[in-house]
Amino acid sequence: MPTRTRFTIWRTLATAVVAILTALFLTPAAAHAAPPRESRPVYSYADAVRESVWVDTGLDGDGDGRSDRVAADIVRPAEPARQGRKVPVIMDASPYYSCCGRGNESQRKTYDASGHVVQMPLFYDNYFVPRGYAFVGVDLTGTNRSDGCVDVGGRSEIRSAKAVVDWLNGRARAYTARTGGTPVTAGWTNGRTGMIGKSWDGTIANGVAATGVRGLRTIVPISAISSWYDYYFAQGAPLYDGGPDELAGYVESDGARAHCAAVRKRLADGSPRSGDWTPLWTERDYVKDAAKVRASVFVVHGMQDLNVRTKNFGQWWDALARHGVARKIWLSQTGHVDPFDYRRGAWVDTLHRWFDHELLGYDNGIDREPTADIERHPDHWVTSAAWPPHGTRATVLHPASGTRAGVGTLGLRPAGGTETLTDDPKLGETDWAARLTTSTPEKAGFLTAPLTRDLRLSGSSRVTVTATPSTASAHLTAVLVDVGPDTIRDYADGGEGITTLTGRTCWGESTAGDSACFKETGARTAAVDHTVFSRGWGDLGHYASLHEGVPLTPGKAYTMTLDLAATDHVVPRGHRLALIVAGTDKDLIDPPSTRPTLRLSLAGTGARLPLVGGAAAFARATSGSTSTLPAPSVLDGLRALHIPGRLPAA
Repeated sequence: MPTRTRFTIWRTLATAVVAILTALFLTPAAAHAAPPRESRPVYSYADAVRESVWVDTGLDGDGDGRSDRVAADIVRPAEPARQGRKVPVIMDASPYYSCCGRGNESQRKTYDASGHVVQMPLFYDNYFVPRGYAFVGVDLTGTNRSDGCVDVGGRSEIRSAKAVVDWLNGRARAYTARTGGTPVTAGWTNGRTGMIGKSWDGTIANGVAATGVRGLRTIVPISAISSWYDYYFAQGAPLYDGGPDELAGYVESDGARAHCAAVRKRLADGSPRSGDWTPLWTERDYVKDAAKVRASVFVVHGMQDLNVRTKNFGQWWDALARHGVARKIWLSQTGHVDPFDYRRGAWVDTLHRWFDHELLGYDNGIDREPTADIERHPDHWVTSAAWPPHGTRATVLHPASGTRAGVGTLGLRPAGGTETLTDDPKLGETDWAARLTTSTPEKAGFLTAPLTRDLRLSGSSRVTVTATPSTASAHLTAVLVDVGPDTIRDYADGGEGITTLTGRTCWGESTAGDSACFKETGARTAAVDHTVFSRGWGDLGHYASLHEGVPLTPGKAYTMTLDLAATDHVVPRGHRLALIVAGTDKDLIDPPSTRPTLRLSLAGTGARLPLVGGAAAFARATSGSTSTLPAPSVLDGLRALHIPGRLPAA
């Protein structure tokens, strides 16, 4: 916090000094002219400078005896340099520029005979270069035209992207060729850099920001990872059937594939299928270094993203808040989708204003606007002045048995009793939710009465479960469900909530080799009678620590707190809020070899939910009165299991 305060004061003082000097030395007419509020497309995109440099990372990841160099392809307006003016940089560091492509149309970099970039994927260069920005597309180590090996969010990748920021600020070396070449400097830029990118690209932006590198003024991570462990595992339970070694092999260049086998082996050895936290995951946990972040952060995520699950943005957002980092957030109903493909016009306008403010210093008011934009229904957005909203309180709700086995109630008052379920790895959250009010052996469901008022959850939830297994291993799943009819984006469809149309819209200027026109998209919706809006998983053998899972003792009770996905959801009046506790979700990989029976102790089970208005809001929504709020329960004092390098859960 002190570092952030000094940094903020310094920027404020610097702005004031510039304003005073401007007033003193400009002509009277210029001094009284209104300051710019928006960059305009006044520069030629067709005449833009296109060049490539290779930046020295100072590492030898591929073990060839030479320092690795990463390729940075640059598109920048020619006019400012001729006029003696410097420009800021928008940068996307990616492993996907040659193997897989970027965006909804899977665009790749293309080059002319001289090796200069012709097509830069996405709209960033087309739109922002005419407005006075340079765009830099960086090939991460081991991909496309860069040296080194892919290490999936580790030291090599983060340092390779950081090295480019350092070069832009005069602190690193670059050359005109991959080997040899002539030293080249970035005299055309003022060093102010903003990083952007979706998925792996946005993850690298998070990681570089967590180094505290000077010159990185803002990042815009879209559907990005904040901790690679939380991409691959959920508290010991595997989420994918492959590890970072397989992902490295998927994106690496042919050259890297031939000489990076040792790196892939280290990735495989360091990420055991047991789900244990190892040093490999500590290196790739950016949350622990949130205190170093100097850049502002504009987070964008789909609340139904089942690729990069929303725990990633939730824990990153909370850590940044603790250290006073300036933040903004967009949350959509989509899955793993770029905002350019679900809210295109508003996105381009907002991103334009964000970069103008953060990189050009324009006082356009975006920093005084609501912090959060949230998609409440398909294409219907609301805002929040703060996120989570002021007045949000962690509130413990308790399950209680009902008149039928496995179908109970959910409320503020603690209750005793037990429920029993038997693991069935062929079923998952949609199956359980569809049979919430039916007594079935594979899950226990707990529902409120129909709400008399809307109830909003905003932030990250935790569900504590006390369970006695019948076998030496067991998985746990907890999901939150909005029970009632609605029309939502169909995130389970292949488009994850969007459909691609044939028409095109144009965003910026085009050349023969790089069009600024992209296929339009629309919302793909589904009518539902229930919506799973948050979920979490765990391996009960990791109940005490992520460092090492242990065999369970059949017949012994264990208590574990599951981290659920961050979200912002309103359960409307007339609907019911439900908690489901079950065993293995069918979408989890490597289910236990046995089918354990789990006996739940309801006195030791509860959901700690971020309710806007807290317990009083829940009481009003379920009974219309707040006069009989219960005393704090034993669950109020429970904390989540220890994650290395993290603060304990509040």
